[in-house]
Amino acid sequence: MLRSLLGAAAFAASVLSGLPAYAQGRASAVGVQTVETRTLSETVPVFAEIVTARNGAVASRVAGSVETIHVLAGTQVAEGDVLVELNQELLTIQVRQARARISEAQASVATSEALLNSRQVSFERVSALRDSASFSQGRFDDSQSEVQIARAQLAEAQARLDSSRAELAEAEYQLNRSIIRAPFSGIVLEVQTIPGAFIQAGTPVVTILDTGSFEIEAGIPARFVADLQPGQQMNGLLETGATVELELRAILPVEDASTRTRAVRFSASGLGDMRNLAVGQSLTVDVPVGEARDVLSVPKDALVQAQGGWTVFVAVDGKAQPRQVEIGAPAGDRYEVVNGLVSGDQVVVRGNERLRPGQDINPTPIETN
Repeated sequence: MLRSLLGAAAFAASVLSGLPAYAQGRASAVGVQTVETRTLSETVPVFAEIVTARNGAVASRVAGSVETIHVLAGTQVAEGDVLVELNQELLTIQVRQARARISEAQASVATSEALLNSRQVSFERVSALRDSASFSQGRFDDSQSEVQIARAQLAEAQARLDSSRAELAEAEYQLNRSIIRAPFSGIVLEVQTIPGAFIQAGTPVVTILDTGSFEIEAGIPARFVADLQPGQQMNGLLETGATVELELRAILPVEDASTRTRAVRFSASGLGDMRNLAVGQSLTVDVPVGEARDVLSVPKDALVQAQGGWTVFVAVDGKAQPRQVEIGAPAGDRYEVVNGLVSGDQVVVRGNERLRPGQDINPTPIETN
């Protein structure tokens, strides 16, 4: 009985003593990325806001009584859509009157032309008798005067016709402009008149915001402006967490004396298509400071805070080798490496929080951003 108990105890001890050896021999699965050279452009976050290049009141070009309003605040309109119609009764009458005056003037021109032709024929007949005994100087002078008067009458009739045509053009202009259309696509912010109101030329009737011309405006410290230029690409972060790619369009030559900042405008393709954007909405723009330079970089997930500084684990021959590193400026999701690593080193970015120096590892490459 005692021998059986001793044998069982010995077997159990041998099994338990074998477990640590098995566990220690198993390689830890980790993810690795490569230390590589990248272009670093140090940035500073600058607050910006959404603005629009076109936002204003649409005014009536002619005077008249408001007949119909086709939009409300919040209505989406396209360029050319009808916003407001003025009463056209009087304007239509004025167009008809102008056309009647043109017909009258045309008849007067035709009469004057016929009279001039008749006087011209008579004058030529009298002139043909100059070398004959039937020639009369008095009759010649009278006939010549009649021709000159007929010419003057024709010129006057032609002037009346031109004036009538100008009146018709003005009347048609007034009639056509009695329909007020959207000069550009956008959203109606405010309707500033009511049906039945009499408005003068130049009176604002509707305010429209052009959502298709959204831009970003940032007040950038003047000391950083020297390194900026049109066409430069930057990133912006909206309050919603959405990112937008920006292109510097213009640096406005105006400086705020109190903040020493300059207004810089950015364009962003597709900005107007994003939902729920509004003029005045804020975002953060990462503005580069200084010239870009090539630096050795390490993924930030590889960095482990250790006593005395930062440490990374480098995969060397299936082992996790710790390296103390000195880091510099951030570069997106990476950091500049000042000392401690070389290009091509495989550093552990996943699973490094549980590693021990010299531990066996099974590294799996992870795609870098």
